[in-house]
Amino acid sequence: MASFPSRRRLLATGAGAALGAGALGASPASASPASAARSYGAEETRTLDELYRAALAEGGRLVVYAGGDTPTQQDGTRAAFLKAFPDIDLKLIVDYSKYHDVRVDNQLATGTLVPDVVQLQTVQDFVRWKSQGRLLHYRPAGFGKVHDTFKDPQGAWVAVAAIAFSFMYGPDAVGPAAPRTPLDLLDARWKGKIASSFPHDDDAVLFLYSLYVKHYGWDWAARLAAQDVRFARGSNSPGDAVRAGQYAIGVGGSGAPLASGPVKWVLPDSAPFMAWGQRAAILKAARNTAAAKLYLNWQLSTAVQQNSFNGWSVRTDITPPAGLKPVWEYRHANIDGFPRFMSDRAEVERLKQTFALYFGEVKGDPTPGFLGLHPGA
Repeated sequence: MASFPSRRRLLATGAGAALGAGALGASPASASPASAARSYGAEETRTLDELYRAALAEGGRLVVYAGGDTPTQQDGTRAAFLKAFPDIDLKLIVDYSKYHDVRVDNQLATGTLVPDVVQLQTVQDFVRWKSQGRLLHYRPAGFGKVHDTFKDPQGAWVAVAAIAFSFMYGPDAVGPAAPRTPLDLLDARWKGKIASSFPHDDDAVLFLYSLYVKHYGWDWAARLAAQDVRFARGSNSPGDAVRAGQYAIGVGGSGAPLASGPVKWVLPDSAPFMAWGQRAAILKAARNTAAAKLYLNWQLSTAVQQNSFNGWSVRTDITPPAGLKPVWEYRHANIDGFPRFMSDRAEVERLKQTFALYFGEVKGDPTPGFLGLHPGA
């Protein structure tokens, strides 16, 4: 992605009801950091070179299942990782997180596990897998600097990228009257000029739309439906449509707030948007745990985190570029709300079906393709 990357580049450079503290991986109040470290292991002290040698001694293979929208979405990650560690046989498989998670469940049930690392948007799965004893508790180097919202204190999982969804527009297409809030999308001038991901196909987009409805009411959805919106699968699709000049506005995708170019991603002043940490974990039954540890340490390294395309890091010791605050300082980013939302699957399903009434059923093949039961095997 050029000056305005969709989630494709975001992932390549590294995305309700009340929820108890356990769903965020919170430790009991009585557990001190020192006792937690004794119980679950101290933070990694080996260098990346030392971890690399350990991974090669193990066999030098690594399989990562990563959530995303297109088969090539993780090509940047693959290239950067292999540039640093050229002798690792890395398979990085991209699919919708909602397919990868059940794929892993099925593989575990049938004794045919393929991935070593899961890196997904379905944040609720990491809570469930932790409770089932499926995840290896491990603290990569830099774990202590990761914002508390973005890690399990016992090291069962850690977020490796901060992702945000909002709406976007083409500066040349909209002219001086650019939309500033989701309410502006209802202006008659934008009829037939808006592209969106299906909110009832991607849970992060669904959460974004639910925030809009909570803020503006269901009348907002009804009026948007009358705008002749082009809905498509894949959260990359709105940005791609705007970048190609096919539509003036896109809804439900990622971007870089400070980027210039053919697409402007909107960081609202006060209107809601949504952000979350893309969680990653090593499966306890993984074949290649040394390589998996190398991968997590590399993802959390300052070099990788400083190069996030949108300027946001999951680490508290990395300062965003001028003009941005750390993503957790934007209250209207709802970073705590997304895990709560994802935990209430009944409410998620109700919202999916409700938005289908407004916008029609989801149509189209999955944009990553049909990967089957054991991709990467």
